Amino acid sequence: MQQLLNATFPFILALFHIVGPTPADLGVNSGHLSPCTSDAHCASATWAVDDANASLNQLKAVIEQTSGTQILEERPAYLHATYSSRIFGFIDDLELYIVDNETLEARSVSRLGESDLGVNRQRLNTLETNLRNESDGHL
Repeated sequence: MQQLLNATFPFILALFHIVGPTPADLGVNSGHLSPCTSDAHCASATWAVDDANASLNQLKAVIEQTSGTQILEERPAYLHATYSSRIFGFIDDLELYIVDNETLEARSVSRLGESDLGVNRQRLNTLETNLRNESDGHL
């Protein structure tokens, strides 16, 4: 019985992998990332930084080292990555955009659901903390 459970468990989890559609409002619009339509499943931030290019590269390295992430698009001044939750595979989209050399915008949004239980806000807080730690407490 245990062998059967061990063999079928990954298949059962795969059934629950809920991806959802890619948000239609991704990307840069009028020189900024799209605003969040609901704080319940989206978070955004604007960070004043010393060097936006260096900050974007720093955060890219953090994202690449985070399990369950995938960078989908990278171009000058813009990065789009996805985060996949461990158990159910819910997908969140993260965008980073350089507004100017001293301003970096961030947006993290869930693809499904009415509430993300604060996951997107926590993600941005973690990224901001990483920026502060790497730049001696100053963004």
